[in-house]
Amino acid sequence: MKNHALLILLLMLLNISSCLESEKKEELKPNIIYVLADDLGYGDISSYNENGQIKTPHIDQLANEGITFTDAHTASAVCTPTRYSILTGRYNWRSTLKSSVLTGKSKALIPNSRTTVASMLKKQGYHTAFIGKWHLGWDWALKDEKNFGGSGWDANDFDNIDFTKPITNGPNDLGFTYAYGHSGSLDMAPYVYVENGRATLVPDSITENTGKYTWWRKGPTSKDFIHDDVTPNLFRKSFEFITEKAKDDNPFFLYLALPSPHTPILPTKEWLGKSHINPYADFMMLIDAYMGQLTNTLKKAGIEDNTMVIFTSDNGCSPEADYKVLKAKNHNPSYVYRGHKADIFEGGHRVPFIVKWPKRIAQGITSKETICSTDFMATCAEISGYKLLANEAEDSYSLMPLFKQKTLNKPFREATVHHSINGSFAIRKGAWKLILCAGSGGWSFPRPDNKTALDTLPKYQLYNLKNDPSETHNLIAIHPEKGKALKNLLTKYIVEGRSTPGTPQQNDSIDFDWKQIRFIE
Repeated sequence: MKNHALLILLLMLLNISSCLESEKKEELKPNIIYVLADDLGYGDISSYNENGQIKTPHIDQLANEGITFTDAHTASAVCTPTRYSILTGRYNWRSTLKSSVLTGKSKALIPNSRTTVASMLKKQGYHTAFIGKWHLGWDWALKDEKNFGGSGWDANDFDNIDFTKPITNGPNDLGFTYAYGHSGSLDMAPYVYVENGRATLVPDSITENTGKYTWWRKGPTSKDFIHDDVTPNLFRKSFEFITEKAKDDNPFFLYLALPSPHTPILPTKEWLGKSHINPYADFMMLIDAYMGQLTNTLKKAGIEDNTMVIFTSDNGCSPEADYKVLKAKNHNPSYVYRGHKADIFEGGHRVPFIVKWPKRIAQGITSKETICSTDFMATCAEISGYKLLANEAEDSYSLMPLFKQKTLNKPFREATVHHSINGSFAIRKGAWKLILCAGSGGWSFPRPDNKTALDTLPKYQLYNLKNDPSETHNLIAIHPEKGKALKNLLTKYIVEGRSTPGTPQQNDSIDFDWKQIRFIE
């Protein structure tokens, strides 16, 4: 009888232990993979463009198995500022960079004192890795600090960099426990891989390329930096990281920042000509194939169910893709939207944004809510159980309610601020978008330097995107009150140093050009 009672007690304890273990597994934090393509247009993913001519079956499958956002935006229409917004949850123009982008030898943009997604998740027990294109500046070791030569493109300036010494103020200083990548875009020297702060090889040659699609600027190049293989190499490194960290009990965060399909446009021999369109389309198909391999890597590692994979782009498609050739093949990278990379128009900053997380997100969902690249940080904070401080992620909203398909009693974001390459602003609230410049603010017509064209146009632009998604009818003269209300809201966001509820914060510098946002009379 006593043995029987002991057996029952033992079974009860085993059952309790099993339940606790089950609950523990249920509470496991997800792995997070953020894949950022470079200069990939909204219409370049076939699930986003019913008339698209580029086949992207693997990315389409990602969309079919998760949630597709059709009104997703980057904080800027160019590279560096968008990357800043992703990692900090803060609009880029709050930083010291008010326009344009950094180069391959620029100094660090993000101070080590600022919380990033990586440093936050590291505190929450995550392995954190950056693999890819950094383009946020880091500090190279210099032979002569006084004669750095600025941050321009002159290849002779690189003689002053000591590649045998470690960099400082790089990804490892901002929360990444592992970092492997290159400093700027794939067409920006120096062409050197840096792993955990040190160059993998010291450059021993100067290279450049002048092909129509394949050009890169002249600069020092390491033997292991093979332009054609950079995208495949970064994917391979990512697969190795995923496979290794899947064996660990702790979750991981992987920020895979691709340098493609940005110039140089370099599909490998296997993919060259596969699209029957042009090398840009071939390059897109290569990226898609590797995204399929990423999904298979997660499946083989047994972690697909509780891994959140995000696929998006840093801005719209670049003119370097050759819109004329693409149009002749009936493909528009900007879909129905006006403009492209660098522009304040929708084609500059509206991007694909797909999230797959089998454990938490139902399959085949589409969301029409307006979201922004800044929203990643608040999302990760909620997922990991971190409470954001007042001076963290000032422009970030958690996407979790949208993942859970919760019914919202108000718009997800009050409003969203857009920014072009020359520092022009736009603000979007609901269907209404106010642009505080006369032209594109970027590279499409009318360009900021085209004074003849701009002088014939109103100073500001107002569009109803619900009725006019292609931004063809400027309504500023008809609805000046709408323009003024949006202008006031933008001013509030700037002055208060944040666009989310909370304690007002300071922007990083005060030498800001306020002329662009003066009140509309």
